[in-house]
Amino acid sequence: MKPYIAGMTWGWTGVRGTWNTPEADQSMELMKEKLHVNWTAISFGALQDHPQATEIRYYDEPTVTDEEVRSAIAKAKELGLKVCLKPVVNCQDGTWRAHINFFDYDVPCEPKWSQWFASYNRFILHYAKIAEETGCEMLCIGCEMVQTDRREQEWRNLIAEVRSVYSGIITYNCDKYQEDRVKWWDAVDVISSSGYYPFDNWEEQLNRIEPVVKQFNKPFFFMEAGCPSRDGSQYIPNDWGLVGGPDEDAQVLFYDSMFGACDKRGWVEGFMLWDWPAKLYNPEDAAKNDDYCMYGKKAESVVRAYYSTKTK
Repeated sequence: MKPYIAGMTWGWTGVRGTWNTPEADQSMELMKEKLHVNWTAISFGALQDHPQATEIRYYDEPTVTDEEVRSAIAKAKELGLKVCLKPVVNCQDGTWRAHINFFDYDVPCEPKWSQWFASYNRFILHYAKIAEETGCEMLCIGCEMVQTDRREQEWRNLIAEVRSVYSGIITYNCDKYQEDRVKWWDAVDVISSSGYYPFDNWEEQLNRIEPVVKQFNKPFFFMEAGCPSRDGSQYIPNDWGLVGGPDEDAQVLFYDSMFGACDKRGWVEGFMLWDWPAKLYNPEDAAKNDDYCMYGKKAESVVRAYYSTKTK
C-alpha cells in the first residue's frame, strides 16, 4: 500500500457548525505543517440513542452536515493530503459503541440485528457516495464495533453494497486486541485496528497481529493510535478518562516505543494517529492540555521527525 500512511485523524467528533470555519481550516493547515502528514482520516460521529437502538440519526444535529464533510475533504485535497473518510456511530447515552449488541436469534418485540444493520447500511452508504464523489482514497466502514464483529454475513453484505457505489480502498477499524478475532478480513482491501497498546507491550501485540496479516495477505496499518499527555497514560493509552496530571513525557514514551517496535515490522504500513481537533487550543496552553492532540507538545516533534523519514 503506497504511499506509507503518515496520517492523523482530524475533526473528531464532527460537531455541526465547527468544520466549515477559518479555525478549522487553520487547524488542518497546522496539522500538515507541524506533523508532515500525507494522509488524514476525516472522522465524525453520528448518534443512536443507546446500544440497543436501531436508528442511526446521521442527518440530525450534532453530526456535521454533508456540506461540512465536503468542505473538509476539499480542504485536505487543497493541502495535498490523501483522505480516508471515517463515519462512526456513537451512543447518545454515552455507552461505548463496542457494546452495540442484539440477540443472535430474533425474539418477537425485541430489537433485531436486521433492523440495526438496515439503518447502519443506509448510514455508511450515504457517506460512501460522498467519498466517491469527492475522490476520497479510502473509506472506513466501521470503528471498534466489537459486538458486531461476529455478524460476518451482515458485514460482507454491507461491503458488497459499498463496492457498488464506491471505487476506492475499503477498510474496517477493529478495536485493540481484536485483530485475530475478525473472520471476514478477506472482504476488505486493508486491515486496520486501534493501536492503543501499553508502551511496554508492543512487541507482544505485534507478534499476535502478524499471523493475521500473513493469513489474509492484506496490507495493514493502525487506523487509530495515540496516547494522552497525562501521567500514567503510557500504560493504558485507550483510557481517555484516566485521572492524572499533564505529562508530556508519558506521551513521548508511548510514541517512541510504538514507532520503534513497528519500524521493525515491514508489514505495518502506517498510522492514522489520534487525534487533531477542528478547533485547536492555544499553543501557550499546550503544557496544561492532557488530551491526545500533540499540538505544541514534545510529542509533536517526535511525530514530525518520524513522519519526515517516511514521506521523503
